[in-house]
Amino acid sequence: MNAPNGTDTTVWCDRCGEPLTGAAPSGTAPHEACAAARELEPPRFCPRCRRRMKVQVLPKGWSATCVEHGTTGPA
Repeated sequence: MNAPNGTDTTVWCDRCGEPLTGAAPSGTAPHEACAAARELEPPRFCPRCRRRMKVQVLPKGWSATCVEHGTTGPA
């Protein structure tokens, strides 16, 4: 996953935790279902390191925290 010198450039899906790169099955865009679900749900995995994030759903939105990369909120 991560290169020893910390220069890994893999980007992970923030919903399923799988790599965002690669061929799409049956001509659809990669992670099409994940993108659709992300319109309604907060992320579950850190897109930078693939760690499972602590997610808190609030009345006015959500926050997601990665132990390595900190807290994010809705865009």
